[in-house]
Amino acid sequence: MHPVELFELLVAMLLAIIALHYAAHRLGLPPAVALLTGGTLLAFVPGLPVISLDPELVLVIFLPPLLMDGAWFIALGHLRRHLIGIMSLAIGAVIFTTLVVAAVAHALMPSLPWAACAALGAIVSPPDAIAARAVLQRVHLPRRLSVLLEGESLFNDASGLVLFRFAIAAVATGSFSAVAGLESFILLAVGGLVVGGAIGAIWVLLVRRLGDDYLMIASSMLVPWSAYLLGEAFHVSGVIATVAAGLICGWYQHIVWSASVRMRGTAFWAVMIFLMEATVFMLIGSSLRGVVDRVGGFAVVLDNMAVPVLLILLALTAARFVWVFGSDAIIMLLRAMGLRRYSPVGPRGATVLGWAGMRGVVTLAVALSVPESVPGRDFLLVAAFGVILGTVLIQGTTLGLLIRWAGLSDPIHDRPRLSMSDAEAAIARVQAVRVEQLAYDAAGELIHPQLLERYQRRAVLSKNYAGQEEQFADRLHAHFDLVLEAIAAGRAELLRLHRAGDIDEHVLQELERDLDLEELTAWSMKS
Repeated sequence: MHPVELFELLVAMLLAIIALHYAAHRLGLPPAVALLTGGTLLAFVPGLPVISLDPELVLVIFLPPLLMDGAWFIALGHLRRHLIGIMSLAIGAVIFTTLVVAAVAHALMPSLPWAACAALGAIVSPPDAIAARAVLQRVHLPRRLSVLLEGESLFNDASGLVLFRFAIAAVATGSFSAVAGLESFILLAVGGLVVGGAIGAIWVLLVRRLGDDYLMIASSMLVPWSAYLLGEAFHVSGVIATVAAGLICGWYQHIVWSASVRMRGTAFWAVMIFLMEATVFMLIGSSLRGVVDRVGGFAVVLDNMAVPVLLILLALTAARFVWVFGSDAIIMLLRAMGLRRYSPVGPRGATVLGWAGMRGVVTLAVALSVPESVPGRDFLLVAAFGVILGTVLIQGTTLGLLIRWAGLSDPIHDRPRLSMSDAEAAIARVQAVRVEQLAYDAAGELIHPQLLERYQRRAVLSKNYAGQEEQFADRLHAHFDLVLEAIAAGRAELLRLHRAGDIDEHVLQELERDLDLEELTAWSMKS
């Protein structure tokens, strides 16, 4: 393909992403579903080139920044609190699902070697971080379930990739050692933590020295790829290295980044992650044509592979439910025995956890990386793609409905000690005290009366508002509706002054930024 044609294809894909996202928004569908469907349909448009993905390149380009973004914003305190539950899903559920899928695949296709069946299980067992984010960011879950799913999606790719590598090695050598596999996994995980910790620490120490907002933001963009590539270069887990670096950078960005860097950086990352997530699902759909052509067309897929793929999809879904409900049952048994440190998520919470198992780009990329010499490679590819389509199109479209049906809410012990209004009142109180300390000169004369009055008034209002949000809701909304109207009037006048030539571009940008900050604050307070 000519470079100009490749660029034209990228522009067309961007236009398709915007159109499909808009259609999903209007139809009330998860964008991942619309993008995957759109990419699949576009793959069979006559005249369009066949998309051929390089699996290693796909993982390197897309996985590190998406993992970094998830780790950057995850609640670290909740991550530590629910670490055992996360590891149960990220390691235990992945291993259990791999074994179940391998057994079912071998029962359906006895000619397929056990090692190849295990490779298929490892390919489809870990739910995908990208697919989970794309669906979960548009639904509301209790904090515990959200952290469990987000944490699982950050770590389970490492488990799946390690299992896959050992399965492929077993295909080549004809033998497998569980002890050697466990030792290797521990080495890969610990090594990944060390590499990621080092990259994160270096960024924290050096980012302030850059002295420029855009350089700081650009440096944050290099962190995930640096951690991933360095981890892989040292033959440890690049996934865990990226997650570790993201956790450290996300924890310290509140200290090393100024407010302006954070606003610009957050906006930059939001757009980049949006485009990457959308591109991933478009590429997954677009690659279907190549997979179908490789195995001989849709007729071959429907006649020889459709039923086994459907049964494998049912098996891995059932395996996840068995693991989740089994783990919850064990917790309830331990509580009955007097060990009350951990609480079960309950039948409805377990149902949501079991159903939230979408697969995505990692499953496809790993399937495409299966060596040509592996028996049944074509079936592995079709099965992986069938699992992606089935989980995203079925679970992705129904997860929101299931969550609403479950009617879940945070248990009292898992809720934060202070509400947002309580925290605002605490901040306002401290600010008022500090302003009062500095509002007088050395002779005791009040030199900042307006500031003192403003902060004291804010402290009183915040204290009165805390805990009585519903009582003040209507007045508060009316207040900020008026604020937004005033901002809109000010923005119109600012543009009029600029269009009339009364102010230059610099004044326009500075005042517009002030109005933007004021508008964002008003919308935040109103919501």
